[in-house]
Amino acid sequence: MKKRLLSLAVVMGTSLVAMAQMTMDVSTKKLGAPIQSTMYGIFFEDINYAADGGLYGELVKNRSFEFPQHLMGWQAFGRVDVEDDGPFERCPHYVELSDPGHRDRRTGLVNEGYFGIGVKKGENYRFSVWAKAPKGNSAIRIQLIQENSMDEQQEFAEQKLNITSKEWKKYTVTLTATKTLKHAKLRIFLNSVNKVCLEHVSLFPVNTYKNRENGMRRDLAQALEDLHPGIFRFPGGCIVEGTDLATRYQLNQNRWEHTFDFRYYPDYYQSYGLGFFEFFQLAEDIGAEPLPVISCGLSCQFQNPDPTKPGVHVALDDLGPYIQDALDLVEFANGDVTTKWGKVRADMGHPEPFNLKFLGVGNEQWDYDEQHGGYGPVFTERLKKFSDALRKKYPTLKLIGTTGPNSEGWDFDLLQPRMKELKVDLYDEHYYRDEQWFLTHGLRYDSYDRKGPKVFAGEYACHGKGKKWNHYEAAILEAAHMTGFERNADIVYMTTPAPLFAHVDGWQWRPDQIWYDQTQMFHTVSYYVQQLYATNKGTHVLSLTTPAGKKGVPVAGQEGQNGLFASACYDKEAGEVVVKVVNTSKQMQPIRLNLKDLTGVTTAQTITLNHAGMDDENSIAHPELITPQRGTVAVEADKKQSAILDHLPPMSFRIYRVKK
Repeated sequence: MKKRLLSLAVVMGTSLVAMAQMTMDVSTKKLGAPIQSTMYGIFFEDINYAADGGLYGELVKNRSFEFPQHLMGWQAFGRVDVEDDGPFERCPHYVELSDPGHRDRRTGLVNEGYFGIGVKKGENYRFSVWAKAPKGNSAIRIQLIQENSMDEQQEFAEQKLNITSKEWKKYTVTLTATKTLKHAKLRIFLNSVNKVCLEHVSLFPVNTYKNRENGMRRDLAQALEDLHPGIFRFPGGCIVEGTDLATRYQLNQNRWEHTFDFRYYPDYYQSYGLGFFEFFQLAEDIGAEPLPVISCGLSCQFQNPDPTKPGVHVALDDLGPYIQDALDLVEFANGDVTTKWGKVRADMGHPEPFNLKFLGVGNEQWDYDEQHGGYGPVFTERLKKFSDALRKKYPTLKLIGTTGPNSEGWDFDLLQPRMKELKVDLYDEHYYRDEQWFLTHGLRYDSYDRKGPKVFAGEYACHGKGKKWNHYEAAILEAAHMTGFERNADIVYMTTPAPLFAHVDGWQWRPDQIWYDQTQMFHTVSYYVQQLYATNKGTHVLSLTTPAGKKGVPVAGQEGQNGLFASACYDKEAGEVVVKVVNTSKQMQPIRLNLKDLTGVTTAQTITLNHAGMDDENSIAHPELITPQRGTVAVEADKKQSAILDHLPPMSFRIYRVKK
């Protein structure tokens, strides 16, 4: 009995400690460091079918027959031949459809799309093709079909197209869907006894983002705009490096096709319909600064651990073409129309410069010390060559280096001071860590050297221990970690979680911000965390501490802080104080926010993320299971300050906005 009473007392004592009110002081009078417009952004990489089959609106897989297996994605029937002397130098392959030899036989093709072609009833779809008829006249029938339909016929949209020229010419027709389907297919019949040649067979929704012909999938691009990102990093990621030099970001093989044999997609290639021009244009559309990342001549070091192996990496003396590619890219983005690459951009429809300010050199590259290979400064000696050339021609361009793939350890410790020695403007940190790491690294940036380069947290996510997928708990821990970004805005200038997109039928990596299938999408809780930070960013940091000693200490999940993380800022444009508080404990926490030097306030606006199921997440079936909820809370005011007394639910994220 005595043991039971003692145990009960311990439990009650623990509960009382957890329920003790946490007091936080916010200094509203003195503005701290400015918060950069680039603080919260997005990172795009073509992983999880993020480009073709995702953001890029093309519905036809292998539209130019350039996959190594030239009919991959297509089912051919009748007399179909693949030829390689087509009208486009870099895409020479095309198909020739010939008469099957009998009136009751058929020649043609069926395209499966990306896990099916998604269409919506009443929507228009633009079919286009480059074609020629060797005899000067032929015809095709274009259909949207449902192969397993119980209707009398499979097709539910059809157009006939006459091919009237012996020379290559572009033809376009519009198909209107009479059904909503996720797994439709595109079928093309030869509709003549005369041969026809087809190249670049394409199908796009007419209703694209910004109504651009052959543009981005509207709902997915809109989701990016709704994040209000300040920076847009592209096109990768590991995809920049490639498994080897031949598959770096320039050819159509996607390194994520074969990286994981347990998530293997042998038809995962890239059309590059979403290329640098489209990335720059999309960044402009969504109001973000573009941040392209370029190859530094090193292929993926994870997959090629020995840098001395011939042909694995570019020798220092052979970096000239890679450096020239970087210089050309900047000219493409910023050069006027009289320059070689500025004219290319203008001819593509954008005569005004894109005003590129940032460039990343390399992705997750690193150097070696004597205990780890002893190969020396493999990355930094290449980075210096790029830096010297780029700074000479573009002295105002801000260069971004990297501290490799880890958030700590020998490689991080080796690279971080070298970034300072090379005088990069920012360096890119990556970390995919478990719950305990996020709970114990709330003060990560508080001790950073303020004289060093600025920080870009370019890839990060909470990878749950034993459950590396999207779930509510991981998102809340990411929210907690982000209070450290905001509190240290004098050193942290940019952040982008990763990855961004994932197709529910074709993913390689989790967790992700936005999931989708052929016709629908949903925002994850991690997406909402990013959106809440970006739309409540403020312009200047405000000091937020809990009383301890003379100065107080940051609220960052430290001992005695009841699992609370917090930061504060001032929004000059709105004239509001913004406080963010995350409760990472499994218990309700009473708090008191003292808003120093703020009087005459009676109400604060709140936005809250709160949910009971730690493993729960939104889904295609339930896209709004967990969403931010708006509310209000009373404010107590006297002659010197105002105070918010509140009770934070377990595992919750709440934002308070108070008019100053």
